[in-house]
Amino acid sequence: MYDLKLHDLRCFDAVASEGSFQAAAVALNRTHPSVFAAVARLEEQLGLTLLDRSGYRVSLTEEGRLFHGRAQLALRELGHLQDYADQLASGEETVLRVVMGDVCPRPRILGLLSSFFAERTRTRLHLEYEAISGPLERLMDAEADVIFHRANPSDPRLERIDLCQVRFIPVVAPGFLPFDDGQEVTPEAMRPFTQCVIRDTARRPSPENFFVIDGAHSCSTPDHMMKKELILHGLAWGHLPAWLIEDELRDGRLISIAGRHIPGRTETVAAVRRRDRPHGPVAEALWLFLQAQGRDAF
Repeated sequence: MYDLKLHDLRCFDAVASEGSFQAAAVALNRTHPSVFAAVARLEEQLGLTLLDRSGYRVSLTEEGRLFHGRAQLALRELGHLQDYADQLASGEETVLRVVMGDVCPRPRILGLLSSFFAERTRTRLHLEYEAISGPLERLMDAEADVIFHRANPSDPRLERIDLCQVRFIPVVAPGFLPFDDGQEVTPEAMRPFTQCVIRDTARRPSPENFFVIDGAHSCSTPDHMMKKELILHGLAWGHLPAWLIEDELRDGRLISIAGRHIPGRTETVAAVRRRDRPHGPVAEALWLFLQAQGRDAF
């Protein structure tokens, strides 16, 4: 039991995940016999039958299923440990991956990042934009070190620094509605009109509904700037962040239709990272910088 080899665990994990020895061999760039031997050796050392080989495709036994869950945790932690060692050996990360979500007041977030990275010239900022559930998906898939977005405060996997609140207002262009937009507008009254929504960039989109009216025609845009242009040109209506439309609301180029039937909403923008992953020196420095400077910047 004390002689378990990392190679054997990885081969078993690949077979369990891929469903066959051949597919596991391809995924690991190994030969079929070497993967088969590694799993057999692991079973012998453990005194367990991990795989049922009686069918067309191998499958996990009950013991195999339970062991695989723990093995995946161990392999993941070993990967994190290697990443952390690499970061310590290099002194500083060469790249820090940051994802900005669609709810962010971009000028202020970019100002924070600019101030921080001006002093970190050895680390390159890799910045991307994602919408709706895209930022959180990138974080959970280990494709981002930090995201700026909304996040569930009760999720134990996440650590967050609340930065600011962003109010979203339902708006139309003057003349868009054929009735008095000063009255209490209802969803039923808005159903005949095209509603503009932000496109979810996640590979596995969220089922959340951000006040999309059922049965109404809709169009989608990749970001709020494009959404704003469509609404300004009278092609649709929709919710926009207050920070983006302050001038247009003031001079009448956009009109709020917020009320008890079509309310606005307020989102808390936070810096979010995972609790269960190691953070390199620069990522940790950014986190401390945001804790110290974040709220003051808004």
